[in-house]
Amino acid sequence: MQKTLLNWFNTCLVALALIAGLAHAETPEEKGLAIAKERKARNTGWGDTVAEARMILRNAQGEESVRRMRIKSLEVQGDGDKGLTIFDEPRDVAGTAFLNFSHATEPDEQWLYLPALKRVKRISSRNKSGPFMGSEFAYEDLSSFEVEKYTYRYLRDETLDGMDCFVVESKPVDKYSGYTRLITWVDKAHYRPIKVEFYDRKGSLLKTLTLKDYRQYEGKFWRAHHLTMINHQTGKSTELFTDKLQFHTGLTDADFNKAALKRAR
Repeated sequence: MQKTLLNWFNTCLVALALIAGLAHAETPEEKGLAIAKERKARNTGWGDTVAEARMILRNAQGEESVRRMRIKSLEVQGDGDKGLTIFDEPRDVAGTAFLNFSHATEPDEQWLYLPALKRVKRISSRNKSGPFMGSEFAYEDLSSFEVEKYTYRYLRDETLDGMDCFVVESKPVDKYSGYTRLITWVDKAHYRPIKVEFYDRKGSLLKTLTLKDYRQYEGKFWRAHHLTMINHQTGKSTELFTDKLQFHTGLTDADFNKAALKRAR
């Protein structure tokens, strides 16, 4: 009798533990947000970088054009990062410069300097879904990843290219975004984005971004050196290769303003 009561008591304890665990289990939204926060936390403290890069544009027939550029980035504590992209080749785009101020909760600020016109053009928030310099990257794709820009939902675990990944759905908060949702494969080992699917305003798959050739800097920061954006609706694609990357080059806020656009060389 005593043994029966003890077994019954232990069974009740197990049942109560299970109920308590379920009560505190993460929802898909909570887990998605937690993954996004960890992804951001692992890429904090890098300071500033300067990169030399190549962009290869391909049309639906496979014809290519190559552009060379320098990309300067500055980490901003408590807000989105700043970026300055300067095109060096070919001649028809040389001197063109793009300045981006990402923000966590406010609309991003973006400007494009066109040397032929000798004027700075501001990119409207309503137009940020437009193509950047004829590529398959939209202006909004060039903003830094900020947790507050989206709502999240964990979908599933999945293996991609031999890596165990979280698959997370993100929905832009900004009503002017060109996307209704993004599906991102984030590797569990380092919380790096491996693949991103972009869905247009009609909910159809528009583009897929793959990120490869990750390299680690300073024992902590991972950077993909080969990005490929494929537009499934037009057949066009853009590849972005990072040929050289330096950290802690001494950049400051003074290197990222509209005056810097015009003097960018």
